[in-house]
Amino acid sequence: MKTKEIREMSEAEIEKSLRDTRDARVNLRMRKQTGQVEHPHQFKDMSRQIARLETILKEKKLAAASA
Repeated sequence: MKTKEIREMSEAEIEKSLRDTRDARVNLRMRKQTGQVEHPHQFKDMSRQIARLETILKEKKLAAASA
């Protein structure tokens, strides 16, 4: 998901996407422990996605608080 797409989402949608991404990362971590991960680069991608979501969510909340 691109940053532009995230910025167009509402706060509730971003929070849901954040939860889903975190759950997917936990599942990926569990699969890694059992040796079933085919693409280990997904960890880095998911971490970056979580950081993007958190940053944009914080920006939206600060904008709403100041308005």
